[in-house]
Amino acid sequence: MSMSEESVEPRGGRAVAGPSGTVAGGGAADVPPPDPVGRLAATVERLRREVRAAHREAEGRALVELAKGILVERLGCGPAQAARQLTGLAEQAGVTPLEFAVEVINRSARDRMSEVTEAFLAATADPGGPADPGVPEGGSAAVRLRTAESGALAAGDTQAVADSLLQHALHPLGAVAVAIWAAGPDGSLTLAGSAGFSPAEAARWRYVPPDVATVARRTLTGRAGQWITSPARTGLPTVGRGLYPEGGRVALPAGTGGRVHGVLEIAWAVPLAPQPPRVVRQIEALAELCAHTLETSPPEPEAGRGPRPLLPDTAELMDLADGLHDPALVLVPHLDASGQLVDFRIQHVNSRFLDPAGRPRAVVNGALLLEAYPLAAGDGDLFRQVERVYATGEPFRAHRVQLTALVDQVPLSAVADISVSRHGAGVLLIWRIEDETARLASLLQHAQRLGRVGGFEENLLTREITWNGQMFALYGRPPSSAPVPLEELAAHAHPDDAVAIGRFLRTLLHGCRPASAAFRLQRPDGVTRHMRVVAEPVLDPDGRLFAVRGAYQDISAQHWTEVALAATRDQLAHTEQRADERNRLTLQLQHAIMPPEQAPLRMPSLQVAVRYRPAETEQLVGGDWYDAVVLPSRRVLLCVGDVAGHGMEAATSMVVLRNALRGLAVTGAGPGQLLSWLNIVAHHLTGAVTATAVCGLYDPATRTLRWARAGHLPPVLVRGSDATALPLVRGMLLGAVPEAVYEEDEVQLAVDDTLLMYTDGLIERRDRPLEESLTHLLTTARTAPRALDKQLDRLLTYSRSDTDDDTCIVGIRVV
Repeated sequence: MSMSEESVEPRGGRAVAGPSGTVAGGGAADVPPPDPVGRLAATVERLRREVRAAHREAEGRALVELAKGILVERLGCGPAQAARQLTGLAEQAGVTPLEFAVEVINRSARDRMSEVTEAFLAATADPGGPADPGVPEGGSAAVRLRTAESGALAAGDTQAVADSLLQHALHPLGAVAVAIWAAGPDGSLTLAGSAGFSPAEAARWRYVPPDVATVARRTLTGRAGQWITSPARTGLPTVGRGLYPEGGRVALPAGTGGRVHGVLEIAWAVPLAPQPPRVVRQIEALAELCAHTLETSPPEPEAGRGPRPLLPDTAELMDLADGLHDPALVLVPHLDASGQLVDFRIQHVNSRFLDPAGRPRAVVNGALLLEAYPLAAGDGDLFRQVERVYATGEPFRAHRVQLTALVDQVPLSAVADISVSRHGAGVLLIWRIEDETARLASLLQHAQRLGRVGGFEENLLTREITWNGQMFALYGRPPSSAPVPLEELAAHAHPDDAVAIGRFLRTLLHGCRPASAAFRLQRPDGVTRHMRVVAEPVLDPDGRLFAVRGAYQDISAQHWTEVALAATRDQLAHTEQRADERNRLTLQLQHAIMPPEQAPLRMPSLQVAVRYRPAETEQLVGGDWYDAVVLPSRRVLLCVGDVAGHGMEAATSMVVLRNALRGLAVTGAGPGQLLSWLNIVAHHLTGAVTATAVCGLYDPATRTLRWARAGHLPPVLVRGSDATALPLVRGMLLGAVPEAVYEEDEVQLAVDDTLLMYTDGLIERRDRPLEESLTHLLTTARTAPRALDKQLDRLLTYSRSDTDDDTCIVGIRVV
């Protein structure tokens, strides 16, 4: 019969479910044949369940056998009785034999695994140790942890450890992959084992060179765990980042006794939420288990990178220290009762060791590092650096570190260069204490070179002369040549300096007193240098001269600097004198043309007053000018102007424009035409100067004022308690273009009206717009005294100008 024709027969009258899900039973008719694919799938699923159960049984058998051994030792019974005892106690407790076996192991071991398990059980509601919430399989935390530990201890290499950790302890926590990194002595990382990553990804990350920033590398150098929500947010590459781009990561240092052997990195497929403390403690226990594995099973060397160097033991490290030419100490870790690193013991000091406090080597040898040097935790944090080197294997070097030792509670310190490196189980600390004498000699040599100073000593009895290297450079002679005696100094100097050199030698050699002299040294290369020699006599106990010592200094740069400064001072003095004379002539010219307070004219129906305030600084004498004159037509010419610039040029240009306007006004032309002609004069006949001006013609018979402006501020009319600026008319400044047209305006004045013309020196400020300053002028003019002279004085007094420029004011009042 073929498989497709096979049917399911009832047994003992019971209905049997076929693979297709139909029910076959007594009396049933037309039952469809079973589905062969469904039957095969059911068989495969049954076999898979049986394999998983067999694996769990095999994994737990080691723990059960270990618990039986503990009962044999504690109860003094045989293996069979211990097995019966274990089974009976498990039934009484209502747990499986495997769970009870783990409880026996935890009570007996009292290790890190048992501590984590007890903390986990204490945090859960069921004291019997239920499985983690949301975990369908895996049993209690105690079983998972002990099963993972058993699998790791039984594994032949680190790869098997990774498989065991992922299967027994991490899969129930939702993790999808794990990587165990081994730290090399040079700070590199080797992927010693991984699970959950593809073979190609694991091969690509087999070796990470030193100083390459990764998640595991940052954990190694920081010696602190990292709980990362998503590796993409850190910006650091890591194994499997492309496979799980949004998954969470946990990276913990795997170390024991203060030494980090590697890093345990765990990956999740989804972002990692904050984990409860019990899960954190479980993962930390797994990291410690990895540390023991890495310590006992170092990874194999990577293909193509050569054999892994053998780490020397402490004896070999002591031999290495004895062969060094620098002082060296061999340090070994000192652990407390709980296995934590608390200090380093000085196992050995070599023969070149120099203690900063001068203590013999026997006192330091064998002592704890913080006992011999208690301030090492503060002197550049030396102890922390030694601890970090021992933990990570990454060497440390620093220059000019302060070393301090306490002797009888008195701190004695020295400056040294430090080198710290890990070799096997020990740390090699090398320091080179700085030689203060050699350092000062080096500083002196550099100072002599920079200052172009050379030293000498001459024995007058033996005729032996000693020069340093800088002396030969000053003289321009090779170091192999003979030094020049003092008695032959004049032969190497300029002839005009023979008198000064002779006076120097007589004071030094015959008067036996210190002496100095400046002279011009003529070198063999034809270069003449200005030198200064300073020397002192050396006397014997009987007071007789037997040696001379001193120094030469090249002062050529100083000499030529002094010459240049003297010439500059003379030139500046001459320039200042000419400037003073020029400013004085400018002021005299200005005051001669425009007396500061003299009224230019007097008329029965018109009061005229002027004020001129020169610049506060004489160098800023400008080209401000004013004029008020009665013309042959009996009209009055009123004008103010300001020539751009300061000094003699501005003053002379002002005189030209003022006199030109006077001459043009006798033609009878209006103010607009006068300014048009004055613009031609400014552009063509005065060196292309520029200026601003306001020109007005007042007719006393009609009391009218016709006025025009060339880029100047408008006049101000004060009538009663009101002050306003006349409306602006168009007109560009003088001298800007060859020809220009200027508009005119006319204003009718009344009795007691006051008209003010002024230059910008009255109101201009650097920090405010011109409109604001003009508003302040109008406010001041409204409250001015009745008398015209006092009104102009008040305007000058309350002026807010800060430009230090000249100021002209012309005021007229109709009476």
